[in-house]
Amino acid sequence: MKKKASPPNANLFAALRAAFPADLDAIAVETDNGLHYSWRDLDRASAMIANLLDGLKLEKGARVAVQVEKSVEAMLLYLATLRAGYVFLPLNTAYQSAEIEYFIGNAEPAVVVCTGRNAAWVRPIAEAAGTRHVFTLDDDRTGTLLDAAARCSDKHTVAIKKADDLAAILYTSGTTGRSKGAMLTHRNLLSNAEVLKTYWGWKKGDVLIHALPIFHVHGLFVALHGALLNGSKILWFSKFDPKRIVAKLPEATVFMGVPTLYVRLLAEPGLTREAVRNMRLFVAGSAPLLIETFDEWRERTGHTILERYGMSETAMLTSNPYDAAKGERRGGTVGFALPGVQLRVRDDEGKDLPTDEIGGIQVKGPNVFAGYWRMPEKTKEEFTADGFFKTGDVGKIDARGYITIVGRSKDLIISGGYNVYPAEIEGYINEMAGVAESAVIGVPHPDFGEVGVAIVIPKSGATVDADAIVAELKAKLANFKIPKRCFVVPELPRNTMGKVQKALLRAEHKELFAA
Repeated sequence: MKKKASPPNANLFAALRAAFPADLDAIAVETDNGLHYSWRDLDRASAMIANLLDGLKLEKGARVAVQVEKSVEAMLLYLATLRAGYVFLPLNTAYQSAEIEYFIGNAEPAVVVCTGRNAAWVRPIAEAAGTRHVFTLDDDRTGTLLDAAARCSDKHTVAIKKADDLAAILYTSGTTGRSKGAMLTHRNLLSNAEVLKTYWGWKKGDVLIHALPIFHVHGLFVALHGALLNGSKILWFSKFDPKRIVAKLPEATVFMGVPTLYVRLLAEPGLTREAVRNMRLFVAGSAPLLIETFDEWRERTGHTILERYGMSETAMLTSNPYDAAKGERRGGTVGFALPGVQLRVRDDEGKDLPTDEIGGIQVKGPNVFAGYWRMPEKTKEEFTADGFFKTGDVGKIDARGYITIVGRSKDLIISGGYNVYPAEIEGYINEMAGVAESAVIGVPHPDFGEVGVAIVIPKSGATVDADAIVAELKAKLANFKIPKRCFVVPELPRNTMGKVQKALLRAEHKELFAA
């Protein structure tokens, strides 16, 4: 009897490793402080960390939670987690103790990796949640993780994974303020990377400037997977530095950034057509790009920024075309649905809307996540009967198929590319002494796109200090969530049902940062 062939390994790392160039001694990553990593270095180091994880005898599907500063070693930890077949859980470096306690308590990771300076408060939180292994990793190539990995073999057999096995969990907050863990599979991530490789015209010789954080979709998946799947060299910036990035543009062909980064690059006198002479593609996402920025960039550099649209739950969904034969890149739109992605706009009753009618955006495709971690009811609620995910974004599709996002149905604020959920901030403010109620709104900001503003009502007879509220929030929450201004007022505008009318508050404060 003929032996049945084994199915191919669907592990995302296997696909990324297969794309490494034949010359493993070529430079894969060049850092902003002069370090060089070859493709062989990436292979060997990820193998050593994967062997370390294997040696811990973790259960199948174990989570590895990581809150560290950006470094190549942090990227290697991500690759090693995939390679060993475990589930990567990246956490924003700005998160504070209350947030970390929730994430670790909810995800119950078997391994937690944090910075050395945070270990004193992260370790007790992790151990209280049942985490057996806590390591440190710093951005100067030190830490107990690397010390332990140094004793491991640099040869490792990639773990066999099925396409629908979990690869990562990304936490994304909801309007209730309770964070949800979006479960992303190897199929989700690899299918999206392969589509973007073709759609964005990745080619031999491309060089990526990587200046984004690596704890969310844009930097970790879109940028990193794009370069690795193409075997492309990465110019690695641990932090965004516009002057140094402009200086490196002549050596690169691809740049990805949030709108805030483009605004800051435009402020650099060195950003000229000569500086971008070798560039092939500028991609913007994670927040709306102002048409003024879009136009100024084209006028200044001769390049048209490619805007795209994605979410933690779906990776990339739509994109303006790279190939001019498929259409122009239209400012203010996010282009077309990507190949393999079905996208529709529906009204509140679930009926498809005609061209240019505004409604809720729903999507379906191999990139759409497997559901929310340990939230089956919430998962069911967010999907339609025919399997479309309700994004919560509101938009429209024009006659040529271009998609425009016109708002968010859940009052989400996107500040500097990061999601800020008012309900979460309001929950913390409402617990403060003397506070009766609060409303957090997003208002336009020239640098960050949007920022939060808090409007607070004190309890009868109580005195509340606006600066003290902001100071207390800073001790509890990530900096990008902190409202830029806080106002104490006697009452909030309400409709006849008693609901706070945030639209009126946004209108009242929309010019706050106009100057």
